[in-house]
Formats: sequence, C-alpha cells, structure tokens
Amino acid sequence: MHNSVKPYKNSNDQKKQQVEQMFDNISTHYDGLNRVISFGIDQSWRKKVIKMVSSTKPVKVMDVATGTGDLAIAIAKTEAKDIIGIDISNGMLDVGRRKIKSQNLSSKIKMVQADSENLPYENNTFDAITVAFGVRNFENLDKGLKEICRVLKPGGIFVVLETSNPTKFPYKQGYNFYNKFILPLIGKLFSKDKSAYTYLSESASVFPFGEAFNNILRKNGFINVEDFPQTFGVATIYKASK
Repeated sequence: MHNSVKPYKNSNDQKKQQVEQMFDNISTHYDGLNRVISFGIDQSWRKKVIKMVSSTKPVKVMDVATGTGDLAIAIAKTEAKDIIGIDISNGMLDVGRRKIKSQNLSSKIKMVQADSENLPYENNTFDAITVAFGVRNFENLDKGLKEICRVLKPGGIFVVLETSNPTKFPYKQGYNFYNKFILPLIGKLFSKDKSAYTYLSESASVFPFGEAFNNILRKNGFINVEDFPQTFGVATIYKASK
C-alpha cells in the first residue's frame, strides 16, 4: 500500500522520478522545515543512530537517502574514515555539499547521486549503512533493501530511522491529527511545493512499522533485527546485521 502513495497525484511519472523532483523542489528549505516539523526532536534520534553505528567502529560507511547530509556529517565526526552519502535528488546533495565544505569535511565525505535500488558498489563493500527517513520513499522497498544487504559486509550493521505510528491513546490520536492537518499546513506555508508535505505525511501514515518492518528486513536478508520506538512511537530506530 505504501508504494501507491506518490508526491504528485496528477503525474504519470513513476514514484522514483516524482520523489526526485519533490526533493529537488524543497531542497533549499528542507533543513529548516525539518527542525520545525519535528520540534527538533529528530536531532536526538539521529544521535542514537550515530551511537549504534560508532559502537561497531566502522571504517567505510554509506548513508542512503542522505538528503542534505546531516547524518553523513555526524558520522564523519566519529572514527569512521570514509563516508559516502547517496541520494536520488541532486538538489538535496548540492545543499549537503555546501554544508560539508563549510565544515572542512570534503576529504571524508563523498556525496553521490545514485538510486538506492541500483547501488553502484561491489558486494560486501561497507562496514555500516544508515538510512534516516528514506526507506518509505523507495519505489520498490524489497529491491532497495536487498541492494543495501548486498553491499553491506557480513557482520556489518544496518540502522534505519523512520517514522512510525503511535498505538496508544492519546498519542495515536494526537499524532494522526498533527500528521493529517498540521504538517501539510506548515509545508504549504513555508515551501513552494505544496504537494511535498502532504505526501510526506501520507507516506508516513501507511508505511509498515515495528514488527511488520522487522519482518520485511528479515525477508530481504537481514539478521539480528531489533526495533526501538522513539518519543511515544512517532519514529522507530531499526538495527540489523548481515
């Protein structure tokens, strides 16, 4: 069901092309809007992801759907030596490249425009792979996860941070109201792309989470799968290995 949700309902383009166009359109406002929409709480979630990854002392790390590079930049400040951030949107990558250059991290981080479902890397390349708020944008979720598993080294760590839906009262009701009405309104007020934040809220509401996503990870080759709900369940961190 989640694959049927696309950014532009009147477009005949595939989801992949629509997602690329959407993120190109909102790239210059994305960081600021992200902080507003999440009330800044996403920063604490990302710190937990970094802690999980850095505990395995990886050397070569890939951040999939890296966007403007927040997670890649944070990883570069750990012991990791070689970080590659990939994204389908060159607009988002350009913003990230400027941030990386301003922090003198260009020697550690390489930003690459690539499709998560067709990664341009050999089998067993990376010690660790991360995805923050990106897997629900995959056109073919299984294909994307299989590709990530392919390029991850045996014993390597895979960490996903993604939206999820609270299941307990009153958090469930409050989250649904915020996601359906407030988030799209904020997006319309501050972004030139009025469809983008409607899509982001709709895709979040139907994406599988918790044990459902754990099972999808297992089906696509991952082992030692665990999930860690965050902030009453509005997001979840998933940890797995190969």
